[in-house]
Amino acid sequence: MSRILITGITGQDGSYLAEQLLAEGHEVHGTALRSDEAVPGATLHSIDLSTPGIAELIRAVEPHEVYNLAAISSVFGSWQQPAVTAAINGVAVAEMLAALRELADSGHPVRFVQASSAEIFGIPAEVPQNERTAIRPTSPYGASKAYAHSLVNVYRTAGVWASACILYNHESPRRPEQFVTRKITASAARIALGLQDRLELGNLAARRDWGWAPDYADALRRAARAETPDDYVIATGVAHSVEEFVAAAFSRVGIDDWRSVVSVSDEFLRSGDAPQQLGDSSHAREVLGWRPTVDFEGIVAAMVDADLEALR
Repeated sequence: MSRILITGITGQDGSYLAEQLLAEGHEVHGTALRSDEAVPGATLHSIDLSTPGIAELIRAVEPHEVYNLAAISSVFGSWQQPAVTAAINGVAVAEMLAALRELADSGHPVRFVQASSAEIFGIPAEVPQNERTAIRPTSPYGASKAYAHSLVNVYRTAGVWASACILYNHESPRRPEQFVTRKITASAARIALGLQDRLELGNLAARRDWGWAPDYADALRRAARAETPDDYVIATGVAHSVEEFVAAAFSRVGIDDWRSVVSVSDEFLRSGDAPQQLGDSSHAREVLGWRPTVDFEGIVAAMVDADLEALR
């Protein structure tokens, strides 16, 4: 049994990862911003990662593994709060890695896994992207994640066991409604039940590589158990447009003429948005033995069904 610390444990990825690790019998600790949040079976530590303090917690817990999943995770939100995004997504990672280097030097090596993001690539010149794709972020969120991603490589070179999983879009019923996928499935469910009239969206042509969140939590866990630390793209290798996501969600609730209730608004268009993100996860498949288990249609169906059940 290992002692494990997960930052952002109450989020989508953190909760799935915690459940997987608890099922293996590990002692799981997690950080959350609010003290009233909880993950059954885990020990919760209330901490604000925009301020110093995570290093002290790491030294107190003395974990064997640390998974950094806490983040300002909205690209749109990062434009509203660029400094806070930089502090939580970047500076806090520097504090964690420095603490882990101290522990390693004192004879207590810790395995660290950073939840990186496809947004570090910005608008990539190559499709699909892999671990060698140029890092050229186009948003404060992408820039903060790129800084953290670079730190992982810096501290790995300095002797810290640190890996980064470059996660592409991954969804589940636990995805907050501020994200477009959950906004779509929740709206489709409400419209089907007569609780909402219309849905407004941004760029329907944008194409994303959507995976199943529990699969991506499994990839993080596998990365921590690898023989050596490394970077891994975690993606399905299949891209779909936002329009395809909308069509699948409304078809699931029996509305085939979705265009009659869905419109595009300039309010939701994002500058610097990549027209397509598509990941090549060959390295993770070969080294970690990782594979996605739920396809695009299954992801949309699971999310819509969960929203319908919650509303009913």
